[in-house]
Amino acid sequence: MSAPLLDPLDRRIVDKLSFDARISNRAIAAELGVTEGTIRARIKRLQNEGLIHFTVVTDFRLAGSPNLCMMGINADPSQVTAIAEQLRRMPEINCVVLLLGRFNLLAMGLFTNIEQLNDLVSAKIRTLPGVQRVETGISVHNLKYEAGVARITQMPKGNSEINAISRKKVVAVA
Repeated sequence: MSAPLLDPLDRRIVDKLSFDARISNRAIAAELGVTEGTIRARIKRLQNEGLIHFTVVTDFRLAGSPNLCMMGINADPSQVTAIAEQLRRMPEINCVVLLLGRFNLLAMGLFTNIEQLNDLVSAKIRTLPGVQRVETGISVHNLKYEAGVARITQMPKGNSEINAISRKKVVAVA
């Protein structure tokens, strides 16, 4: 099965939405020189085909001054996929990446204190079958972070202050 392709109009629509997902269909249509109905139908098709989806992205600095913590994980190569899936299911972890290089996996999460990070690494990650070593790093200053590109936090339920500040973004899957 070949990957779905976006035509030039689809790509331009996704570009507009990626910059500001709150832009109206009418504004996109005017900028691209097509009808509002065309934009509405294209967006609906892209969503139905799973090529784009809308999500709320929160800047992690609004979540109670947490520290961005990274965990480089060396694992038995035959266990990497299973470990990645187990990490993905852990609510404390917001990002899991398979790597080539120094580590097999990179996991990231937001922690308000070092004890939380230590408990996670000691009790949950190091005990996973196939994990050989975990090396942690804690961000002390973020020079650049684009929430729309790399979402690393989940929206807290019932937090109206964060809900009011959050930005709605579109994420293109294709």
